[in-house]
Amino acid sequence: MGLQTKKLVSHQTSAPTPIMKRKKNRKILQNWQLYIFILPAFLYFFIFHYIPLYGVQIAFKDFTPTAGITGSEWVGFKHFIRFFDSYYFWDLIRNTLGISVYELIVGFPLPIILALLLNEAKDNFFKRSVQTVTYAPHFISVVVIAGMVIAFLSPVTGVINHFVQFLGFEPIAFMTDPAWFKTVYVLSGVWQSTGWGTIIYLAALSGVDPQHHEAAIVEGANRLQRIWHINIPFIFPTMVILLIMNVGSIMAMGFEKILLLQNPLNLESSNVIATFVYKAGLLDAQYSFASAVGLFNAVINAILLIVVNQIARKTSETSLW
Repeated sequence: MGLQTKKLVSHQTSAPTPIMKRKKNRKILQNWQLYIFILPAFLYFFIFHYIPLYGVQIAFKDFTPTAGITGSEWVGFKHFIRFFDSYYFWDLIRNTLGISVYELIVGFPLPIILALLLNEAKDNFFKRSVQTVTYAPHFISVVVIAGMVIAFLSPVTGVINHFVQFLGFEPIAFMTDPAWFKTVYVLSGVWQSTGWGTIIYLAALSGVDPQHHEAAIVEGANRLQRIWHINIPFIFPTMVILLIMNVGSIMAMGFEKILLLQNPLNLESSNVIATFVYKAGLLDAQYSFASAVGLFNAVINAILLIVVNQIARKTSETSLW
């Protein structure tokens, strides 16, 4: 009898009642401005990210434009097996992971360090000047960035190689040597994005209660100790969330900049999954094969995102969901 009563009570508390539904609808009507505000973002993701998922099925078909998606022959995992058995499979995985992990190791801590340093700056003019200089590269087009990198690193006319020769060394063929490609790509990306990445951390640091620092100063803590024991723990949840998002997109690096910096001589290090999908799908018209490779890439990203999110939730109690 007691067990039945518990089940009845749990059922009554879990099932939404008409009163609860009316309250929920009333809250929606009272805050309709907020729903209008998020409507454009919802429509964007629904139209451009969810509706196109219908086309994912061509990864399992021999798609031909004349037959259309529904009329194309179903071939199952044929294109996936072809990709896994190809001689370039491990080269693409190694290059993609190599560049992404390199970028994560170098690029993730720098916005945090810069934000902590700017937060400690007392001269407002100096602080604004540094922010402007470090933010500005973010607004430069990827095409312009690639052109600047190629021009600066030219072995004949490049500024960097002129400096190398001034130091007494031979000029370096940065853009044609596969060993240099990853470093060039990562460091140019760090230069472009570090300043912009500090915005989130500076916003988080602005919420630190000054009384914490005042109490620490009274107890004799120096600046480094206050940064380590007050500022960093305060922005730690933000760091975890951004780390999860970065790891979750580790295989989804954009292809534009790599494609612009890529040439036949550095292809050994610059050929990644994103550029391979672009060339196979749009240039070679292998639509089904390119879709299969892209779907494989997306599934790996989703698995990484879920795994890292679970690890973060268990270790730091901070996660995306």
